[in-house]
Amino acid sequence: MGKLSPVERAALEALDLDGLVALLRELISIPSLDGHETPAQRRVAEWLAAEGFESDVWPIDLDELAGHPDWCHEVERDEALGVVGWVGEQAAGAAEGGGRDLLFNGHIDVVPVGDEAAWTAPPWEATLRDGRVYGRGAVDMKGGLCCALFAAKAIRDAGLRLRGRLSVASVAGEEDGGTGTLATILRGHTAHGAVVVEPTLLRVVPAQAGSLMFRLTVHGLSAHGCVREEGVSAVESFVPLLAALRRLEAVRCGVEDGAAAGDPASPLFAGYRLPWPIEVGTVRAGDWASSVPDTLVAEGRYGVAVGEDVAAARRSFEDAIARAAAAHPWLAAHPPEIEWWGGRFDPAVTDPADPIVRVVTGAAADVTGSAPSVEGVTYGADMRLLANVGGIPTVLFGPGDVRVAHMPDEYVPVDELCAAARALILTALRFCGVGEMQRLLA
Repeated sequence: MGKLSPVERAALEALDLDGLVALLRELISIPSLDGHETPAQRRVAEWLAAEGFESDVWPIDLDELAGHPDWCHEVERDEALGVVGWVGEQAAGAAEGGGRDLLFNGHIDVVPVGDEAAWTAPPWEATLRDGRVYGRGAVDMKGGLCCALFAAKAIRDAGLRLRGRLSVASVAGEEDGGTGTLATILRGHTAHGAVVVEPTLLRVVPAQAGSLMFRLTVHGLSAHGCVREEGVSAVESFVPLLAALRRLEAVRCGVEDGAAAGDPASPLFAGYRLPWPIEVGTVRAGDWASSVPDTLVAEGRYGVAVGEDVAAARRSFEDAIARAAAAHPWLAAHPPEIEWWGGRFDPAVTDPADPIVRVVTGAAADVTGSAPSVEGVTYGADMRLLANVGGIPTVLFGPGDVRVAHMPDEYVPVDELCAAARALILTALRFCGVGEMQRLLA
């Protein structure tokens, strides 16, 4: 632990780790699948009220949100609830000698559990075992959300008065496009800096790649399987298109010669061979086992580079498919169709020299005893809305490993919950300012 002031020590001592784990286990027991987040959001709102936080809880106007150019979704919703709680008053502005406002952001929605037989414990009954909390949403990202809530609670319980406002937003719909975060920004909940409590293994992430969802439809010609040469298989016609996407990926990521997208050699992405990957996630073809399939539909995600124009990225994809089709005897006359659908995660980046990056990095170093890695990630997150739409310098930082998210036996280590919450406490004190701490930010 680095050298801390008495104010910081008082706040850290006020952290209720047992209460944090208890709330996490309770939230895991509420199946907040996309489109069904409201019960879990109400529980967060109840917790904020019971703990004495000021809060804003509102029904999101989905019809109004649908008209915003940055809104996207994959799941139909009848309702969504916005929940924000806070401590402290909004800052007058650092330039005027005041503090700074800080926003912690965490999403309440989770993905389906898949085959429950693959779990060693019921996914909706949080299990505490071997120093880990298991259950759907444990790491992605109810664990991080609880760290943010209890960091704010510790500061309040220690009796400290921040010189800026510390807000915690519990948001719905992150997994399918960011409905809750966009609504929170449009509601007016902004700040001078933000931390999205994604599972980063306590690494500091000021850059996220983007991703787009594509649907590729390939047409063939049906025939009886016994005379298959009289038909044209959409499956076989898809093969050169998949090869073209693999070549496009290699060029964009700088693995093969060509015009790489963004800067794959950037220090923030130096750990990735494929910083902007392309993956076909589903393929559906044919309607009868003994017929030549006349239609194939492939859906996937398309990685977008940091600093890359999204429209230009789409054109690169479309051009690659068009070239491959033009070189194919059947596809040249029957070109495949491309549709961009579902969630859209634009890339986002915050200057590593920005105060929010420096403060989170210093806080994490003081808690863990070593400087955290500062790097980019290849997945999309709500950082893109906070940074690009809200204009808020943002980092990703939180407990656990994203590699166990969306998997059976998803878990988050309790020691990382503790470390993340403590780092968030120090981040809030140093970024917002409190009493004598404000002098350290001058």
